[in-house]
Amino acid sequence: MSAQPIGRRRWAISAGLAPSRAIGAEPMFSSRDQLALLNTGADLANVRMRVLYAEHGPVGPYRIGVAPRRLRNLRINDLIFPEAVRLDEAYGLLIESDRPVVVQFTRQDTRARANAGLMALAWSD
Repeated sequence: MSAQPIGRRRWAISAGLAPSRAIGAEPMFSSRDQLALLNTGADLANVRMRVLYAEHGPVGPYRIGVAPRRLRNLRINDLIFPEAVRLDEAYGLLIESDRPVVVQFTRQDTRARANAGLMALAWSD
């Protein structure tokens, strides 16, 4: 394994929308947006995230720690401080970390009987 951590310090996600409705048992079948944050380095990654809405001003930062050599899964619907992420509203995320991390965005939309999933890697500069 390489001694250098992989990933980037800045990421952006442009297609967020956390649906409020779901069909099926909660919480397993809750409609949700989710991030997977991977820290391959030897130090704690301090991640700061801002939510940018289409119709409202930005909110954040949300502060998230990712332990060394660990994966942290985070439901966007569960972010509540400094403000709960607004359901059913288009948003984007700006993610900044003091250490390189890898970010993956997924959506589980269970508003219909045929459950759909989407997976995409975030953009990094």
